[in-house]
Amino acid sequence: MQLYLRLAWRNIWRHKRRTATILISIVLVLGLMMFYDGLMTGFEQAIYGNAIQVFGGNVQVHAPGYQEKSDTTPLLPLENDSAIAESARALPQVVSASRRINTGGLVSSAEGAFPVGIIAIEPEVEAPVSVIAKNIREGRFLTAADEDVIVIGRGLADALGVTLGERISLAGRAQHEQMRTRSVTIIGIYDLGMADLEKRSVYMAISEAQNLYHLSGQTTEVTIVLQRIGQETEVKNALQAKFPQAEIVSWETSFPELKAAIGAKGGAMDVFSIFILLISGIGIFNLLMMAVYERTREIGMLGAIGLRPRQIGLLFVLEGIMIGVVGVLAGIALGLTINFIVGQVGLDFSQFSNITEYMALINGKVYPSLGLEQLPKRAITVAIVSALASLYPAIEAARREPAEALHYV
Repeated sequence: MQLYLRLAWRNIWRHKRRTATILISIVLVLGLMMFYDGLMTGFEQAIYGNAIQVFGGNVQVHAPGYQEKSDTTPLLPLENDSAIAESARALPQVVSASRRINTGGLVSSAEGAFPVGIIAIEPEVEAPVSVIAKNIREGRFLTAADEDVIVIGRGLADALGVTLGERISLAGRAQHEQMRTRSVTIIGIYDLGMADLEKRSVYMAISEAQNLYHLSGQTTEVTIVLQRIGQETEVKNALQAKFPQAEIVSWETSFPELKAAIGAKGGAMDVFSIFILLISGIGIFNLLMMAVYERTREIGMLGAIGLRPRQIGLLFVLEGIMIGVVGVLAGIALGLTINFIVGQVGLDFSQFSNITEYMALINGKVYPSLGLEQLPKRAITVAIVSALASLYPAIEAARREPAEALHYV
């Protein structure tokens, strides 16, 4: 086998310019795919990571039986909520863990009424990492001592026809499906650039919600924000071991529409990358077919000295694989270099925040990862395409009769 490898390596460099052209195409394709993978991972953290935080965190912990009634947002008190939050904060993947109360309700003004989710939070815990807190455009964020005040989104404020400091009516569902109504003052208005999302929720201090909804000292949820998407399983398993009775779910279960959006993005890139690699495979195919015709007499000589057809075919397959391997290694080096450099400085996409609603969730720059997430699949695909592209030329070479090939002009 060592002899075949040496011969294959020598043969692929016989026509350096031709081989270099094919290699450049493979290197650029793999390098750009790695850059795309790294950039998309950065986008996931910048856009979907923020969206997940707005919707309720990477991981949520509820009382037993919550998931069966999740469509109605039941007020089921969560036992050991403080202990769960403390345990979560001790995990290295966790950025923030806070207690919440979630219920459904209705806000109304002279302009009309809108159904909303009423989210009661621990302001001192959530403020440092909250996307809502970072996007307060009028007024201020909540404090733990606030009473009879709420923070709402710009989309909801416009729909209600209200401004900062005005009072609106807030009706919320307490335990046992009782409705509690209170007049509250708008103390802050946030703007995410996503009007539909801003109409869905209002925020109040948790102490106020505990009094209003008869949950003295209790909460219904622990919301956990992680360093990055993909760490949910580790955190869930760690918490489930300590609190086996609690219902612990990730954003993939709670917000399936976000999971579908990320999956669709990845699927589109997989199809596109295979299409591009097939073009590179055609280049390898052409290179080796030309080699078969250019080296016909050499093939005849190899047959004359005793090499069997399958051994001659193997030689050409190895040439195709070697081109693929060299392209993969150089492509990985290029991709890592690009992603490392760009990952240090970041890419500013803030000027594109108005293109789509989710783009509005980008706060500042996007920092690509090294692009290693899909690397094994990409590299294996390149190797397979290279090997398949060399099969037909190898078969053609193996079919040559030594006597005819020696007299080929």
